[in-house]
Amino acid sequence: MQNQTVLAPPDPFSEKERQAVYKAIYTRRDVRDQFLPDPLPDEVLLRLLDAAHHAPSVGFMQPWNFIVIRAQSQRDEIWRAFSRANEEAAGMFSGARRAQYRKLKLEGIRKAPVNICVTCDRQRTGKVVLGRTHNSDMDLYSTVCAIQNLWLAARAEGIGVGWVSIYRDADMRRLLQIPERIAIVGYLCLGYVDALYSRPELAIKGWQERLPLRDLIFEGKWQGQP
Repeated sequence: MQNQTVLAPPDPFSEKERQAVYKAIYTRRDVRDQFLPDPLPDEVLLRLLDAAHHAPSVGFMQPWNFIVIRAQSQRDEIWRAFSRANEEAAGMFSGARRAQYRKLKLEGIRKAPVNICVTCDRQRTGKVVLGRTHNSDMDLYSTVCAIQNLWLAARAEGIGVGWVSIYRDADMRRLLQIPERIAIVGYLCLGYVDALYSRPELAIKGWQERLPLRDLIFEGKWQGQP
């Protein structure tokens, strides 16, 4: 029996539904410190992971896996690995910038009740993947889409998410027993929060402002600085 192609009307969102989508996008924040100790219910976490699993993926390869870390002792170990890397990172800045960096509170690993390491299995559907034939990194980009799906769903649930990127790859592999063939794409901290910044925290604290959109749009060809 042949598979039937099922098409459905695009069913545009109502005005209220559209506003809800844009609200999630515009009020999403990278949470570093404001986590509450309240546990994340399993059914809520599963909803977030299901949202991530419904992200677009090139060739429908769905290359992601989600390592859920809850134990405080394990999160403390990972925090120590982060802390070593964070000291190295601080040393890469100089003067006032270094002092400003050290003032940022990066406590999500220990404070958030759930951590998730998001990985990418680059061999999941074989060597030749539809849509990845000429850009081998499309599986990595697909996994980032899964993270964004999870982040927006978390915002809709009133759950904060922080993306930790300061660690040595070898440390994370050792602590989570991740094979070499698996790429580590993101380490996330999840939990309920008592408040969210009205603007991105790094903008409020003077680290970096949002770039004007008009400066980032080119028509027809690259028009930026060499």
